[in-house]
Amino acid sequence: MKLFKLSALLFCMAFVSCNKSFIAAGKWNISYDGERNGINIRKDSALLCAGLYASYRWEGKEVSTRDYPKRKFETGKQHDLFGEGYTFTITYSGENLPSLVQTFYVYPEKDYLLTEFYVENVSGEICSNYMAPVNIRSLEFQWKSKEGRALFVPYDNDAWIRFQSHPLTFDQLVAYEVTAVFDNAGRQGMVVGSVEHDRWKTAVEMTGAKSDRLESLICYGGVADKLTRDSKPHGAISGKTVKSPKVLLGLFDDWREGLDQYGEANALIAPPKDWDKALPFGWNSWGVLQFKLTYPKALQVSDFFRNNLQNNHFINPDNLLYIGLDSGWDRFSEEELKSFVQKCKANGQIAGIYWTPFTDWGRNPEATVQHAGEYKYKDIYVYANGKPQELDGAYAIDPTHPAIEERMRKTSDLFHRCGFEYVKMDFMTHGALEGDRWYNPAIQTGVEAYNYGMKLLDRYFGDMYINLSISPVFPSQYAQSRRIACDAWNKIKDTEYTMNAVSYGWWIDKVYRYNDADHIVLRDATEGENRARVTSAVITGLYIAGDDFSEEGSEEGKERAKKYLCNPRINAIANGVSFRPLEGNGEKSENQFVRTEENGTYYVYFNYTDKPVRIRIPLERIGIETSQRPEALDLWNNEKINLNDSVKVAEKDALALFIIHHD
Repeated sequence: MKLFKLSALLFCMAFVSCNKSFIAAGKWNISYDGERNGINIRKDSALLCAGLYASYRWEGKEVSTRDYPKRKFETGKQHDLFGEGYTFTITYSGENLPSLVQTFYVYPEKDYLLTEFYVENVSGEICSNYMAPVNIRSLEFQWKSKEGRALFVPYDNDAWIRFQSHPLTFDQLVAYEVTAVFDNAGRQGMVVGSVEHDRWKTAVEMTGAKSDRLESLICYGGVADKLTRDSKPHGAISGKTVKSPKVLLGLFDDWREGLDQYGEANALIAPPKDWDKALPFGWNSWGVLQFKLTYPKALQVSDFFRNNLQNNHFINPDNLLYIGLDSGWDRFSEEELKSFVQKCKANGQIAGIYWTPFTDWGRNPEATVQHAGEYKYKDIYVYANGKPQELDGAYAIDPTHPAIEERMRKTSDLFHRCGFEYVKMDFMTHGALEGDRWYNPAIQTGVEAYNYGMKLLDRYFGDMYINLSISPVFPSQYAQSRRIACDAWNKIKDTEYTMNAVSYGWWIDKVYRYNDADHIVLRDATEGENRARVTSAVITGLYIAGDDFSEEGSEEGKERAKKYLCNPRINAIANGVSFRPLEGNGEKSENQFVRTEENGTYYVYFNYTDKPVRIRIPLERIGIETSQRPEALDLWNNEKINLNDSVKVAEKDALALFIIHHD
């Protein structure tokens, strides 16, 4: 079908005849295909998909739009958070079937559209725990090369799970919330993912990958499996009307831009939590001290930063540091907590603290709930098949139970009385687990329960900076930042693991204010590993050290901190904007990352191996022309680099360049 390339602000056409309809608007053409009994979507001259249909689970069977004998087409103008656009709506009806309304939201000059559907039963309720707005069969890609890849995105960051870029050779691949299917060489790619995270856990399931095609791609709400940490099926949503998640479907010249736009689309619906201060630089006690944290050591750490680091370039643009007490702070008295906060303030620092709102670490059902003494823990668990759910050594508790709000209120009161302004919230996935039921009978799914609990969290802690640790990627609007991967410390393997998440999850800084690379530990590692670990932090987001800087702490860690946390050229990188990968080939992590500024481009290369390598800086791939007369500065060594020659990168080390190009 020929694409009508007219400005959509001037032209929108719907034609209904012989059971066929289409809409043409700007870049987009959407048409009903009677032969395939589905929807064909074209962007410019490219066929994005053919025969797309929606499906849902009802009364033990799967029903799709292809099962309905009657359909009615409508078009309309649309103005919403995404801008001016048009709607293309198909209403399906059939005997003994609920009414189904499928809508496409078309924004003429955007590289993506949105789609969703709802089912309605006017004579009673309908119930479903599976709704798939996107079902595509036999998906073919017109790429310049055969380097097809599909991206696995994890649901959360627990248990050292990894992102992965898979070659198109798999039988089945399930990504959570979003995926990109792309040609790495030419960078063209398709992005599919949910932009709503209020009721559903969403997955993208792909099957039958063959070089430049997929046998099928299904984006559906209703996933619940071991990687969402669930032990029972997704909760069923019931009502007279039940709606699917809204899904973004886009075709992009650069898959990386597609994921950035996916993040921005999510942020339009649920904006990142407000923050009018600078990116946090600082320290967290879980790096080395962990449960050896004591009140005297906490005071000594604060003084070490004041005397050695924050007066030597390790300080954020607000001239502040954030000094955080992690797990173990509960051994401090309230007076000691207040004294620690005052010490931090006197040293030009913000005091931080830690909590896990949705866990019972004691796993004692008969114990009295802390801060809610009228309840026992067995009263507040989220049960699955009648049993408490254990994850990471803790039982999950029901975010909708009144005991949880009472715990939040009293814990928040303590933190505010003491003067804390930053809190690290951990093990959040416990609050999103599917359950047999919740205390609040209006809650039907784990994500609904999680949103309920997070709204309470925002009520009681929302005036503090909230940094999520182990948590789902979505929903994201309740915290300023989120740790991009699981725990990482000092070795090159920790850097590689962190950069695996940045390789394919850098765009998450579009839905949070910042990504967090976790604590930087420097002791017991080579100096190259130190450079690599620091570099991994400044190109990710939050810049948080983790060595023991108390009087008993390692002298090696202290000296390395003075050397590697105080480089003004490296520290200037840290503005909270994550670097993009240069490539998308990695089965582990990419090793080249870039970020373009007004006056030049940052380029970082990680050598994760135990042997030195020589590389040539791929200017053309970065997007820099030789006619721009580029010049490069090695930021670790403050030396100019000849871009015509190869550059040596030592084993277990990182190269960080700033390339100035003269336009």
